[in-house]
Amino acid sequence: MSVYDEHREELEKHEFSMGLERGRLAVAMDLLTDALVLVGQHGVYCQSARQPGRPAMDIQMISRSLDHAKELVASVMDELRRKPAKP
Repeated sequence: MSVYDEHREELEKHEFSMGLERGRLAVAMDLLTDALVLVGQHGVYCQSARQPGRPAMDIQMISRSLDHAKELVASVMDELRRKPAKP
């Protein structure tokens, strides 16, 4: 199932209120946030043998990549907000 089918209602709501590009970015940001939560929960159970109390290295890398992706999406949303809408 495609993302457009699976998240149709969310996309329609955000695209209507924010415009096509920003609406889709908002849904992408929500999906990244959900993924970060799931990785964080998994990190609680999958501890590093070398660093007690820390998630396993692969979990740390996934979390860092998701954080970076979220930061990039947020920066694009900010840039779109600063630029005036084209008629």
